[in-house]
Amino acid sequence: MKPRAIKQKYSSVECQSVVITIDPEPDVIHQHTDYFGNEVTSFSIESLHQSLAVVVNSELTVHQHGLPPDAQLPWEKVTENIRKFEDHRWFEAQAYLQESPRVRRGKRFANYAKESFLTGRSLSEAMLNLTERIHHDFQYDTSATHVHSTTEEAFDLRAGVCQDFAHIQIACLRSIGLPARYVSGYLRTATAPGEQRMLGADESHAWVSLYGGEKLGWIDFDPTNACICDTKHIPICVGRDYGDVSPMRGVVVGGGNTELKVSVDVESMDEPAQTTDFESPRP
Repeated sequence: MKPRAIKQKYSSVECQSVVITIDPEPDVIHQHTDYFGNEVTSFSIESLHQSLAVVVNSELTVHQHGLPPDAQLPWEKVTENIRKFEDHRWFEAQAYLQESPRVRRGKRFANYAKESFLTGRSLSEAMLNLTERIHHDFQYDTSATHVHSTTEEAFDLRAGVCQDFAHIQIACLRSIGLPARYVSGYLRTATAPGEQRMLGADESHAWVSLYGGEKLGWIDFDPTNACICDTKHIPICVGRDYGDVSPMRGVVVGGGNTELKVSVDVESMDEPAQTTDFESPRP
């Protein structure tokens, strides 16, 4: 839930302020940056309590710039440069090229991807085509899968939510040798009058960041909404898959039943606030 400053060639996030409030006050609290560059707060409450509230107030500036017309490169060249260690960021890319706990590579993912990644096609054109195909071929259905559904199950069902679509696209990209990472963040689903409402839950969203080589860097695509990410997308954390960036996890000791409630307000400088309440933080 704590955003990080992100600087990419065609998008960036500036953090003006981040304030975290935990009630009851923790007995132990520690902050660190994880392997993927995300800001993590770990805490322990060692006294008896009936409820736990974690509130994060952040003030951010999101910049998104369109890809320049001349930023075209055959997708095979990107994979070749990484494979031959000719890309100076080849080591960084490895974490997002290998399999991860929730995303496994496979022939069927590669075959699906290659319908978009034709020989000699530019990376950006092929990626946008794959993004649009997933949006068209897979039904957005909150009841089709659950948080522990596998990527293979969602692929077979041709249905799921943002988390599933992102995992599927990442599996497709890694299966043909392209590094891709999972992005967790927020989405302003409300739009201006006359515009189509974005698909996804306000309280959590997920999309994909593709490494396009030294010239393009990391570029974010949203398969749920068939688009290149723009200022409606507010990135918070990145990782190999959802397991690396779940908003909150931990251990509770004690009896009784528990209930989880999540709400998010997204307020733009020139728009009224959005307030949403959900029972689950699943994207």
